[in-house]
Amino acid sequence: MTDVQGKWALLTGASRGLGALSARFLARQGCNLVLHSRKLAHTEPVLRDVLALGVDAYAVEAELADIEQVRGMLAAIGERETPVSLVLNNAGVQVAYRDEYLNTPAEDFTTSFMINTIAPAMICYHYLPEMIQNGFGRIVNTTSGIRLDPQQAGYSASKAALDKFTVDLGSKVHGTGVMINLTDPGWCRTELGGPNAPNAAESVIPGVVVGVFADDQKSGRVFPAQDFAGMTLEQAVKQAETAFDSPY
Repeated sequence: MTDVQGKWALLTGASRGLGALSARFLARQGCNLVLHSRKLAHTEPVLRDVLALGVDAYAVEAELADIEQVRGMLAAIGERETPVSLVLNNAGVQVAYRDEYLNTPAEDFTTSFMINTIAPAMICYHYLPEMIQNGFGRIVNTTSGIRLDPQQAGYSASKAALDKFTVDLGSKVHGTGVMINLTDPGWCRTELGGPNAPNAAESVIPGVVVGVFADDQKSGRVFPAQDFAGMTLEQAVKQAETAFDSPY
């Protein structure tokens, strides 16, 4: 199992919901954190909590729909010489639910792809060269199990594109110390998932971060977080490494 103590992770969408849960869990394992949200003020409660756990951490801000802000965020992290070796692309957006789905506007797709696909891709491209050079890195991209729901076409298509991007990219590092995988949290009661979702937000731990701790050199997998609900981290890692094979 990967020891994350003292390592640095960039976690997007860290101010609330699954991102905040993941941040606090990683901090309890001794992981240092760069916490992203759209505004620094949004992340203050999580930042305060993880610093109280004794790790190093700071917050950055960027609107992921704006690629220049994404680049600015990455540059700001670089200026601090933070050795990010773990990336959790958790941030996502579901822009609308269209009952009249044949009237879905183009903006549903452009906004969804920018935040859910393109921004994570640019973050991956930014950190992969150094991960490959150092022989170690973990990238976990957050997908969705949404299917057969044209009312959410922009969201669904952008997550499908993220899946394809992640699996294809993972083929280039499969079998090395760099691992790129996906996590599917399931439908959870968060601000994005809404109050009628069947799963409590807390059920995603440890499954939503198991790709950070797995150490079997396999990439391109999807780890459904609900498959690990109720497990210890050690149990979850063993399950991830034995029950989920790569597609290559």
